[in-house]
Amino acid sequence: MTDAQPSRGRLRAEFSVLFLAVPVAHVAFFDTLGALAPLFAVFAVSAILITVTPGFRWREIVACGGLWRHIPLVAAATAACAAVTFGLTMILIPERLLSFPRYAPERFALVVALYPFLSVLGQEIAYRLLFFRRYRALFPTDAAAILASAFIFALAHAFFLNWVAIVLSFAGGLVFAWSYARTSSFPLVWILHSLAGQVLFASGLGVFFYHGAIPG
Repeated sequence: MTDAQPSRGRLRAEFSVLFLAVPVAHVAFFDTLGALAPLFAVFAVSAILITVTPGFRWREIVACGGLWRHIPLVAAATAACAAVTFGLTMILIPERLLSFPRYAPERFALVVALYPFLSVLGQEIAYRLLFFRRYRALFPTDAAAILASAFIFALAHAFFLNWVAIVLSFAGGLVFAWSYARTSSFPLVWILHSLAGQVLFASGLGVFFYHGAIPG
């Protein structure tokens, strides 16, 4: 951690490269870059940047005090996610409803167990923790910051090349960003994001979170 305050110009440059240029390049040069390398690069750089952000301590990501107060929010958000994802599955790809847990239960269990740590952790460090702790001052209001967080989160999923992944990522990003802006609780948004992803994979809609899975 450092006490040096980065200039607004530097913050704008970091934000533009990390959250705008990299995902656009990911879409444009997917055949060269692949699915994972740009994402993990963003996660790694985000971990470095949050480490040197003034006032940040890594113990914040495990600060669970008062988490029980948010149980109603977690329950409501998870129920809404289930309604949307199962509803879309039945509309768009009804033949895939519950296909993952039904036909590949061992693999599904592995995804459920590892997804919060191998995917959600890096995403929430980048798109919520780093965004709000380092770049919040670039936006005039909380509402603008929440929208920006959701936008860059959706843009990071643009390489999947289908509207379902982008729209759901934006909607989820709004919920996660609003929750973090309201509570400053990293464990809360990590739990919300983990449960949303697990519900999505269970429903069958996870097929749209593969590169090029365009609905017919």
